[in-house]
Amino acid sequence: MRFLFNILPLLVTSSLAASAQSVKPLIDSQNYVYQAQIAEPLHGPIRHLTTIFTLQITKDKIVSNLPYFGRAYIAPIDPTQGGLQFTTTKFDYTLTAGKKDGWIVVIKPKDNRDIQQMQLNISSDGYASLQVLSTNRDPITFNGIITAPDKP
Repeated sequence: MRFLFNILPLLVTSSLAASAQSVKPLIDSQNYVYQAQIAEPLHGPIRHLTTIFTLQITKDKIVSNLPYFGRAYIAPIDPTQGGLQFTTTKFDYTLTAGKKDGWIVVIKPKDNRDIQQMQLNISSDGYASLQVLSTNRDPITFNGIITAPDKP
């Protein structure tokens, strides 16, 4: 039994290191998917997401399929576009070093009137938070993970 207590921290540490090694190439290649698991609106309760919502990031394109919970100051013309769903090929992408071997990614879409900025704070083990600042809506934060894109 004592053997398990001695080896367990080593197993946990090695699994985190392997995960960190797999996240860095994704971030460096600018080809990864952020999968939201929890939504934290500015006002209201935290929501655990049971459906898969993603932000797909490549060098050429950003595809957002995220929900929105919170106060909107202008209603969308098309009621089916109530979430944070858009695709952009015109955007600024800034990658800087974060705390504890993590990264900070700032995305500013140039062809979306509503989304001002999306900031991903990514840890070296693949966990990430995403803050979305909008012109006509309250800010919202998501917590989730970074994954490799699906292969076609």
